[in-house]
Amino acid sequence: MNARPGAVWRPVAWGMALGAVLAAAGCDRRAAAPGPAAAPAPRAETPAAMHLTSPAFRDGERLPAKYTGDGADLSPPLAWTDPPAGTKALALVCDDLDAPRGTWNHWVLWNLPPDRRTLAEGVPKVGEPPGLGGARQGSNSWPRLGWGGPTPPPGTGVHRYVFTLYALDRPLDLEAGATRSALVAALEGRILARAAITGTYSH
Repeated sequence: MNARPGAVWRPVAWGMALGAVLAAAGCDRRAAAPGPAAAPAPRAETPAAMHLTSPAFRDGERLPAKYTGDGADLSPPLAWTDPPAGTKALALVCDDLDAPRGTWNHWVLWNLPPDRRTLAEGVPKVGEPPGLGGARQGSNSWPRLGWGGPTPPPGTGVHRYVFTLYALDRPLDLEAGATRSALVAALEGRILARAAITGTYSH
């Protein structure tokens, strides 16, 4: 390389400048590590086309007592729109985001048939609930099988209970009773879309 008279080659300075350019262009490969409670996101090229609702509460509203530990402790009814083409199974997770000891899981359910669009209230608390096409339930944070209704400690404010439905490209090879962490690991690379609704509750 021929330098101009009097010019001084400074590789360190050039390296720093190049790094700044790459970072500004989005080429910096450093990324924050996901939190321990994070679930995988849908594939970037696939839009989250589903919508999840409940006839028992609106998004952001308080859960009726019958779906909590203060009442009958029934799982709430849910309904959703069509998942993307290619969906082979559906999975459902419900987490309390405001539990004092970190995210508390209330429900894990997977391998719902792809043509199903509703869940009636009161899904039986067994590993393979009847009438759900071979779907399986896992252990929540207590740990107990199936739905565990909100029982937030008094004085901890309003808790958010997020129900997340996942459309999957294949059924999951998990035995009944699997934990949330096992389900999250199995979801990796399988999610076509997801939808969520949040209920609240407090004491």
